[in-house]
Amino acid sequence: MSFSPALYGLDIETDTSVDGLDPSVAPIVAVALVGAERSWHWDGDEAETLADLDGVIRRLGPAVLVTWNGARFDLPYIATRARRRAVPIGLELRMDPDLRSFHDPLPGHDGAYRARWWGCGHLDGYRLYRNDVARVLGISCGLKAVSKAVGLTPVEVDRTAVHRLGAAELSAYVRSDARLTRELVVRRLPGARGFVDRF
Repeated sequence: MSFSPALYGLDIETDTSVDGLDPSVAPIVAVALVGAERSWHWDGDEAETLADLDGVIRRLGPAVLVTWNGARFDLPYIATRARRRAVPIGLELRMDPDLRSFHDPLPGHDGAYRARWWGCGHLDGYRLYRNDVARVLGISCGLKAVSKAVGLTPVEVDRTAVHRLGAAELSAYVRSDARLTRELVVRRLPGARGFVDRF
């Protein structure tokens, strides 16, 4: 099913050799951005990764970035790491107390956020699935659980040991999560349109 503007799945992986949930100490080690016809993957130097990601998003034009729990994790994490590394990016966040979360907020953040990034909107797939599919099926609303429940095959690794993955494994893992995130939202079109952040 077509969706205009285009959808791009976005996922990050963080350094689990330190507290991979704390953006004040753990750098981003990999990023994937996956569209219908093109995908990008970055690893290596964090500042270069963030600058390159920002440049690609800036050139996408009208699009929607799709994350899984990105309102609470991926996007505020990226924003914090970009500030710490003095990398200017076009990501704008607005904390929204109406975005209830069943998880603690990231260190340095008060909750979940609405977002836009240059000309791109944001849609959090976790919020799309949390209140109906996961609850009705009686499963966790984690990306892997939902993916498997609808017949998709995720790449799975020990989430606490991402720092032990080789380059090829890390690339496959982050790309898989971005692809699955996008695919799960595509499967909920056209209703998913109503979940794009109103910034």
